[in-house]
Amino acid sequence: MSGKQVLTLSSLSSDPKPAADWIHRSPHSGGTSGVERIEAFFQHAGYAMHRHDTYAIGRTLGGVQSFRYRGSTRNSLPGGTMVLHPDEPHDGQAGTRDGFHYRMIYVDPALFQQALGGKPLPFIEGGISNDPRLFAATESLLRTMDCAIDSLEQDDALYELAVALDAVAGGAATRRPVDYVAAERAREYMLGSLGSLDSAVTLDELAAAASRDRWSLSRDFRALFGTSPHRYLTMRRLDLVRRLAIQGVSLADASAAAGFTDQSHMTRHFKRAWGVAPAHWLKMLGPSTHGAR
Repeated sequence: MSGKQVLTLSSLSSDPKPAADWIHRSPHSGGTSGVERIEAFFQHAGYAMHRHDTYAIGRTLGGVQSFRYRGSTRNSLPGGTMVLHPDEPHDGQAGTRDGFHYRMIYVDPALFQQALGGKPLPFIEGGISNDPRLFAATESLLRTMDCAIDSLEQDDALYELAVALDAVAGGAATRRPVDYVAAERAREYMLGSLGSLDSAVTLDELAAAASRDRWSLSRDFRALFGTSPHRYLTMRRLDLVRRLAIQGVSLADASAAAGFTDQSHMTRHFKRAWGVAPAHWLKMLGPSTHGAR
């Protein structure tokens, strides 16, 4: 890493095209190990030929990201998804004089292996895909790098990414029995945690409560309740925020009571769920609907 700066993203806001190369490592979520997320900018050459035993999955945000991979040069542009298979040699350099800006997640292949239940590791031919399923599956992992991802959200995203990789790589669908009792136990555990959250709920906690292994539970929950454990819990938290806000509780206090890190954390999820900010939603309801503020 000689000659390269490691900076926080906030320090770059005033300089959209920094002269120096930089790498920012995202804070660890405290959940599943074997995952690292970075954001970086390189003006010219980034990395010499090297290889690592993890998947490298990411997207180019600006410029042209060129790399040699499996005997030829690839050029990654914004809108696609890079998927470099474990132990495959590759390098990285700018394809134009403007440099390149990108985000990447490195994932221990054992995590995908566990999620896929023993299927062969997915291989994406060419190292770049324009398949929308992969772009969507990486969105929550690559949306921002300046804060940690909630542990349950990260595990949900890893499962969805494993499934998307397998599908795009042409893996055959596998039918497995679904355990309703275990999934219902997990759902009840999440509902029981609302209003008394001292710490974030994790997939390991849900697996223990359900007496089911974590990835099978994640798959079963989606099949039975139509959404992932993290999204189900987030929506129940948002329901609680709305009920409290209508009763006149401030959005900051409602966010804390529902288990969100802070009001801004709640607001991001609220807008993703309903397309409007919570303050605007309350305003549209009118003063007769909610308590004095």
